[in-house]
Amino acid sequence: MTLYIKNMVCSRCILVVRHHLEQLGFRVDDIKLGSANISPAPGAQAIAAISSVFEPLGFELLNDRKEKLVQEIKSLVIEKVRALKPDDATVFSEYLATNLGREYSYLSRLFSEAEGTTIEKFIILHKVERVKELLEYGELNINEIAYQMGYSSGAHLSAQFKNVTGITPRQYKTSGEWGRVAIDTI
Repeated sequence: MTLYIKNMVCSRCILVVRHHLEQLGFRVDDIKLGSANISPAPGAQAIAAISSVFEPLGFELLNDRKEKLVQEIKSLVIEKVRALKPDDATVFSEYLATNLGREYSYLSRLFSEAEGTTIEKFIILHKVERVKELLEYGELNINEIAYQMGYSSGAHLSAQFKNVTGITPRQYKTSGEWGRVAIDTI
């Protein structure tokens, strides 16, 4: 049985969810951001137990088909933004439509209704948070980060970063006051 789990946003979330499911006596056959395939299939009482363990950790079991699809969109965006590499020509609309087997227009409308923002804005916010992280590491300059994150130029990255944060990447880096946002709150 596949459980759909809200707020799984990183590899540590996967470890925590796996650990707790195994502690509850389930075998985790497959796990990724936003979902876990477990056996045996849990009954209503076991679902309640899983929910009660997950809730204090900030996770939530999803039951509604549309909620599950929105969570899958979020998980795919988060995974892809974290894995962006130079020369990655990913078009997010195609990537999401292909991976979810749905028309992008439907996914976009569903996401906007559920989240109150567009998929595009959600992607931009995640890219900006990833850029903040890379700036804090101090290993890459702005042009290198722009290249790695798939921006057409350092200027394009800077403009988008400033539009979201109100400051330029350079100002962010030199301020030393890191203002990153938790991924699960975006």
